[in-house]
Amino acid sequence: MAKRGWWLSWRGPIGAGELWRLAWPFILSNGCWTMQLAFNRMLLSRAGCDSIGAATVGTMLYWTPVCLLANVAGYASIFVAQYVGAGQSQRVGPAVWQGIHFSLAAGLAFLGLVPLAGPLVALAGHSAELQVQEAAYFGCLGFAALPTLMAAAANSFFAGRGDSRTVLFVNGTGFAVNCVLAYGLIFGRWGFPAWGLAGAALASMIGSLTAALLALGLMLRPCYNATYQTWSGWRLDLVLMGRLLRFGLPAGLMVALDYLAFAAFLLLVGRLGAAELTATSIAFTLNLIPILPVLGLSQAVAVLVGRRLGEGRPDLARRITWTGFGLAMSYTAGVAVLLSTVPELLGAAFRVEGGAASWGDVTRHLSVLLRFVAVYSLFDCLTYVLSSALSGAGDTRFVTTAALGLSWPVMVLPSWVAWHYGWGLYWAWTFASLYVILLSLVVLVRFRQGRWQSVRVIETAGAVP
Repeated sequence: MAKRGWWLSWRGPIGAGELWRLAWPFILSNGCWTMQLAFNRMLLSRAGCDSIGAATVGTMLYWTPVCLLANVAGYASIFVAQYVGAGQSQRVGPAVWQGIHFSLAAGLAFLGLVPLAGPLVALAGHSAELQVQEAAYFGCLGFAALPTLMAAAANSFFAGRGDSRTVLFVNGTGFAVNCVLAYGLIFGRWGFPAWGLAGAALASMIGSLTAALLALGLMLRPCYNATYQTWSGWRLDLVLMGRLLRFGLPAGLMVALDYLAFAAFLLLVGRLGAAELTATSIAFTLNLIPILPVLGLSQAVAVLVGRRLGEGRPDLARRITWTGFGLAMSYTAGVAVLLSTVPELLGAAFRVEGGAASWGDVTRHLSVLLRFVAVYSLFDCLTYVLSSALSGAGDTRFVTTAALGLSWPVMVLPSWVAWHYGWGLYWAWTFASLYVILLSLVVLVRFRQGRWQSVRVIETAGAVP
């Protein structure tokens, strides 16, 4: 009989060793994007407290629609994982190409939002000066959408096959390009103009373009085409595209709705004052410390769950999920202690004097907010791991419905009430934490019900409509 408990099994197809070998490049790869945000924000903080607040708002407005589209394009990795598990390698290339076709259309359509940057940020009701910075940053980032989506689609070929090191190489290269250009374009170094926020956005766009071209070039090598039809399978397949949208859109909507709710939350916090907005922006940035490895583990869980279900082994899929949760919780608990005990030390990297926000007020708020992060991140890791397992099976609609049903009535609307009646920053963060906790419990119930074990995204016998 198989041993119980994730800590008892390191080796084998259900052990923590297999998961960790796949996950650590995903951890660093996902970290390339999150570290890029943190790196750019740290540079912008040197340009003034107001810049980092504007960059955070602009990023949230940009990333809310992009994360929806990128998750749809990247959901091709689940098709790849299940096709590989089912021994249908010739279907891998066509599945990836549907993601590429989608990325091209969606990236071009996204440019239509660029002229609307001003009206979008005006909805927040921030100061006129801050709105100008937010709109400029969002407008420049809009041109990064297309290469970002293309990179997500092309990387799905490597991610779904478990080649996480190539994904790391691609994203790491884009991250390195961004870092070099961001420093030069924000501060005007090495002959570059000093463009501040616009320079940070331009650096992000060029870094994403580098990653997209590299991923496509690697995927289209002849050695892959012979087995996976990565070139010969380029044609649009309406049936396969329909399945990608059917399963990928709910998966993308879940993430997008979460980002949208937090974007609305951030806009409401901005109305409380400059210090509150800056402290919240820094807290969200430091929240990347517990999230980053969990995202990588969750991506590995989704791939392995998809592969095991493609093989017809839901028992192994279930065990690898709990293994992933055990690893994620162990790490997150350690970070939670760090966040709650040394908040001033963690926030010191963002220290800057000047701007509308006093650093003394910022650090006073930040010390409290990081304790909120420490608590809700323990529940957040449960949501990430279990929802990734559901996504790896194709059970994507339920979590999306739960996110929509909880985020606005539990977090956004009560935060508006807190602002309207002057309850203050900490009540708003209490509602945000409550949303994270309730969502994790709902996802846990869904996972334990077990319906996901009979779901498939590929055209195999036993697929559930």
